[in-house]
Amino acid sequence: MSFEVRAVHRYARMGSYKARLVLDMIRGRTANQALDDLRNDRHRASRFVYKVLASAVANALQNPEVRANRLVVNKVWAHEGPMLAGGMRWRPGPQGRAMPIRKRTCHIHVYVTDPTAGPAAAAAGSEAGTGGASGEQD
Repeated sequence: MSFEVRAVHRYARMGSYKARLVLDMIRGRTANQALDDLRNDRHRASRFVYKVLASAVANALQNPEVRANRLVVNKVWAHEGPMLAGGMRWRPGPQGRAMPIRKRTCHIHVYVTDPTAGPAAAAAGSEAGTGGASGEQD
């Protein structure tokens, strides 16, 4: 039985498509490799994903049976959040109309697992509510 921990960044100020480009790069890698790749990546989204992944690793290390070098990025996805509506600005549209400037947000989810952790670690994780969120992977 594997031990799974998550971290979520909600309302990240970028489009979900841009975050998915970076998330596809780290899916299935070890946590250390993924952190190194994100640290050296030039995408703006990589800074957000780096912080979420570092938080997931820190959450997993709260359990004494889990080792950082065994953690694997199991599931990652980003889905759309609400549009920011405060201070709506307008841009010109066709035929003299005004179109709103869409300020997109997204929610970034990162799950890390320790496949070698025993059943006691998995039971401790489920009691803490770390594995309760379900969602489809993009």
